[in-house]
Amino acid sequence: MDRRKALRNMGLAMGYTVATPTLIGIMQSCKGETVLEWTPDFFTKDQGAALTKLIDIIIPQTDTPSASEVQVNLFIDKFINEVVEKDEQDFLKMTMDRFMDKALKDAGMESAADLKEKDLEKTLAEALKVTKEERKNMFKEIEAYNEALSKGETPSLDDKVSRFSFSNTVRDFTIWGYKTSEYVGEKVLEYRPLPGEYIPCGDVQELTGGKAWSL
Repeated sequence: MDRRKALRNMGLAMGYTVATPTLIGIMQSCKGETVLEWTPDFFTKDQGAALTKLIDIIIPQTDTPSASEVQVNLFIDKFINEVVEKDEQDFLKMTMDRFMDKALKDAGMESAADLKEKDLEKTLAEALKVTKEERKNMFKEIEAYNEALSKGETPSLDDKVSRFSFSNTVRDFTIWGYKTSEYVGEKVLEYRPLPGEYIPCGDVQELTGGKAWSL
């Protein structure tokens, strides 16, 4: 199985962490860059700046580092560029453009790099503020849109649904990348590089103080 298929088969479920040589390779490749000198591979420079602000809205700095401080933005950019299929990349670009158009219009700005966190937070909150039923229907619309594209048709997708899709994807990527980062894996989650006694049904409060295990 090639690099792309191996990673795609992991799935992108929120918080899903799997240690494989390929995934670790992507995470390791982020270490040589700093956020200040970062030139995105998939996103434009302006989009990369906006993405950095978005992930820090989702996971801000508290008693643990923010998402950008553990280079989640670099991870997302590399993962999409190296793993995600072309049709999915195109869909992400389209939904991101719809999201940024709304944020720019509401903020009265022309460049994504000029958007402040408060501008992006407003658009993000609006996009994700949907009921369970609305969420369910939006996913159906997204699926129908992509199915139509695969058949060579020219479908349309509502702007609100597009913004929801982008926001939901970025949120899931951010949480996944954050939990997969070296710092969070070793310093925030319960990390034991040397396996100990196997306890199949132990209480998590007793075993780790309530922390999730780092894989």
